[in-house]
Parts: sequence; structure tokens; C-alpha cells
Amino acid sequence: MDICVVALGKIGLPLAVQFASKGHRVVGADVNERVVAAVNDGLEPFPGEHRLAELLKETVAAGNLKATTDTAAAVAEADAVVVVVPLFVDAEGVPDFGWMDAATEAIAKGLKPGTLVSYETTLPVGTTRERWAPMLEAGSGLTAGEDFHLVFSPERVLTGRVFADLRRYPKLVGGIDAASAAAGVAFYEAVLDFDERADLPRPNGVWDLGSAEASEMAKLAETTYRDVNIGLANQFARFADRRGLDVVKVIEACNSQPYSHIHRPGIAVGGHCIPIYPQMYLWNDPEATVVRSARAANAAMPAYAADVLAAAYGDLAGANVLVLGAAYRGGVKETAFSGVFPLVESLRAKGAVPYVSDPMYTDAEIEAEGLVPHRGETVTAAVVQADHDEYRTLSPADLPEVAVLLDGRRVTDPAAWEGRRHLVLGG
Repeated sequence: MDICVVALGKIGLPLAVQFASKGHRVVGADVNERVVAAVNDGLEPFPGEHRLAELLKETVAAGNLKATTDTAAAVAEADAVVVVVPLFVDAEGVPDFGWMDAATEAIAKGLKPGTLVSYETTLPVGTTRERWAPMLEAGSGLTAGEDFHLVFSPERVLTGRVFADLRRYPKLVGGIDAASAAAGVAFYEAVLDFDERADLPRPNGVWDLGSAEASEMAKLAETTYRDVNIGLANQFARFADRRGLDVVKVIEACNSQPYSHIHRPGIAVGGHCIPIYPQMYLWNDPEATVVRSARAANAAMPAYAADVLAAAYGDLAGANVLVLGAAYRGGVKETAFSGVFPLVESLRAKGAVPYVSDPMYTDAEIEAEGLVPHRGETVTAAVVQADHDEYRTLSPADLPEVAVLLDGRRVTDPAAWEGRRHLVLGG
């Protein structure tokens, strides 16, 4: 097949490489000229994705993958178009469709009869049918479901392990009609491989959910579940702190039987997905009080961590505090909705002087995020914000003046901090 992947970001580029590795001819379209140039040179434009560098180089050298800034022209040559353009929400949870609208208009200009269009970007329920179908029809003069096929098939992968996740998880597809769904299933069966999984209710592979709306909801539901579950765990952690209990031991005990699946509490919930998609769901379902309460509980954790630190340390006014980890999670160089920002803000509100360090970031990169990098200043308190592996061996020898360490991710060894105050959330 000839395939166009629109947006060559941390999900789109690995997808394009995956399709090309199966022998299909793939054109990646992106508005960023630097990204397009790097892809055409066979060089990954961002680090950290397992196997991307080698597979990108191989597929470009084989002539199966190239990139362009001309989306309409790439779509005009394609049998299938896969859209992975980012969609953001504002502070009130209202989606900003700007980038996706622009991409959809460009796709419509090149759309020809018989083409499959698959949106993989997480969307509010109803968007594929109610927003994208009319836009594609208006810009192309074609009729969705008659002249071209339209499906929603959510990405379900994590950066850093995209290729493994593509094999492990079923590919969900929902069409605006039965013919679109059939075309979507056939397409993904031709571009993906799947691991055998005895734990699934049916064989791993491409699953038709029956409608675009069901597929849209599935993505929102699985991510919102995680946010609600973490919110519950964080509520348990705060109660455990008041009662002097170790919440992780409690959770491990609960999860020893098959009906309990409580997640782990932590200092923050960050990334492109978990903080955002519940808000997208709330945009569809504003009366979902459980979802709203969990989102508020998780958003409050960085400020709670600052309170815990202050209770153990004393007055933080003027105290130099080191925040360990700018990334939103360990091993990933990404600060999207990272807990570092509200944590630093909360520490400053208490009069502390927060510094930030992260093994994946240079001082200049930390400064570019609006944070103050730690350049050897004496610090007397520290907070682990990201669960980088480098922090597992952290000890007073690394931070000799630190009197109190708050480990917001439970990655450090408490025994290594004997003689110092070592704190965890819910411990």
C-alpha cells in the first residue's frame, strides 16, 4: 500500500516506521521542516524511542519511507491516511482543535475516492463523525462512507516502547459505517503484528468496536480509569499519613486477590495522556463527579507533598530545596504536565528556593522550561519527583547537607538514609 502518516511526532514517526518495515510505501507529512529533513536523512529527530534509530535508518535506506511538508500531495498518493496530530485542552478542559482542523483541511484537499482515513489522536466522543467527516467532505467534495472510508483507531502506546506496545495490545477500530470499519480492520491487519495473549477474552489483533464513538470512548475510558484509580490511591495515601500506616503494604495486601487492582500513589500524574484525557471525557460528560473528584485529587498532590516536606523540615522560608526530576516519569525525556511545575510553585509559595536537576536534561534545557537548575548550591532538603533509575542509589553522600528527603516515587532506599529524615507519601 501507499500510506500517508500525518504528524511525525513521538507516536506518528514510530507508526510510519512500523508500516514501512512491513514493506509498504510510506510518506510522513509534518509541518516542521527540521523533522522532515531529519527523517529524510534517516536520523531520528528526538531521542529515547527503543529501536527507532535503527529501523528509521533501514526503512529510509530501503526507499520505503520519506517525509514531506506537503500534506495534501502526500494524501493524494495514499491508499490510507493515518492522523496523529496533537490535540490539547486548556485549563478548563476545553479541547483546542486548531492543529487538527488545519491538518484535516489539508487532508481534504488531497483526498481521493477509495481512501481510508484513520484518526489515532485521542478525541472526545463524537468528534470523528460530527467534526472530521463534515470537514473532509466539505474540502474534498466526497461523501464519507460512500466515496472514502473513515475510522477512529486510538493509539495505545507509551513513548519509549511504542514498537513493543503495538504488538502487545489489541488495535481498536471503529468506523462511521460497516464498510469503513472493514477497511480499517483490513488496513491494520496488513501493517501490524500481534503477540499471542492467553489473558484476553478473544485473540489479540484488530478489534472492531462497532462504531467510531465506541472506539473514541474506549480510549478515554481506559485512561480515565487510570486517573481515577490513582486518585483513589492518593486519597488512601493521605489517610495513611494521618494514621501512621504504610499505604503500599495495604495496597499490596488488597491486590493479592483478583478483584482489587489499586494503583500506586505518587507525587504527581503527568504526561500527555492521564492528566488530559479525563478532562476530555468531562467535556463529553460534565456530570461525571467521580472523574472530576479524582482529577482534583491528583492535581493536589504536588502541593500536598510540599506540605509534608514542610511538616518534617520546619519553616521552609529561605531554604534551598532540590527537586530531583524534571521529567513527568522516569526514563522519559518529556516534561508534559510534569509534577515539577506545580511542586516548584508550591515550594516557592512556602518561601523555599527550589532548584531542579535531572539526569536526562542539561542545565540549559532546565532553564528553557522556566526552572532554576542546580549548579552545586548547598541544599538542605530534597524531593524526588521523577522515578529515574539513577535515584535508586541516592544516599546522603550525594546530598551531604540534606536533612530531609521526601521520596515522592518510592525509588530510594530508606536504609541508605539512616540518621536523616526519609519520607514517602502514604508511609
